Amino acid sequence: MATLFDSLAVVRLPSAAISPVAARPTSAKLPHCIGLRLRPIAARFVASSAPRIASYAVRVVCKAQDTAVDVAPITDANWQSLVLESDSAVLVEFWAPWCGPCRMIHPIIDELAKQYAGKLKCYKLNTDESPSTATRYGIRSIPTVMIFKNGEKKDTVIGAVPKSTLTTSIENFV
Repeated sequence: MATLFDSLAVVRLPSAAISPVAARPTSAKLPHCIGLRLRPIAARFVASSAPRIASYAVRVVCKAQDTAVDVAPITDANWQSLVLESDSAVLVEFWAPWCGPCRMIHPIIDELAKQYAGKLKCYKLNTDESPSTATRYGIRSIPTVMIFKNGEKKDTVIGAVPKSTLTTSIENFV
């Protein structure tokens, strides 16, 4: 999946020996950006008494797959359709914004979502905003991670555990 960023103007001063068309940039270095590619849109020439300055507008397109994967929030309203009626295995993290261990496990859940993209759907349920689902599944401590398959709860992991613990649990159902 590609994400389109805002347009970026790349200005390049061509040398006298090179025509403005030949000086068209095919790529640009962007600091700290991996997986980005520039696509030229159009060329405009700025009129001035100085040598011709070509301004090229480009679009920055992110081609890195790992930036496209995001763990979506889930609520009581969409629980049935996203978790219980899912065709694949589903991992749900029950969390709350005030929970320190929940914040510790968020990056691990994000990594697992990227690692198992296409095999496992990952969601986060805020227990403060969706208390009825948390109560229905007996959530008494957070973070709690549950794995569902074919609409049934298959496994539960309670607490901020290492990635290896969650990976072992996921491998049983994927």
